[in-house]
Amino acid sequence: MSSDTRRETIQTLDVTLWVGKGGIEAVTDELKGQLEERQFVKVKFHRSARAGTDTESLAIELADRVSATVVDTRGHVAVIER
Repeated sequence: MSSDTRRETIQTLDVTLWVGKGGIEAVTDELKGQLEERQFVKVKFHRSARAGTDTESLAIELADRVSATVVDTRGHVAVIER
């Protein structure tokens, strides 16, 4: 996949995983399942999940839990790839 195609794919993704007050622990298994079905997963971190930390830190911790990589963060949204 060329870098332009990859970038377009990432930008056009819909959010399929939301992290709320249950935190990243509550969505780890769901993320694993989604990454088995697709290359990228777009994750939105709600205010209740962030609780004084930033989106990038939470995204990295979540990705580490499923042996994946954060490829992009913008605002309160991250894209994770395995």
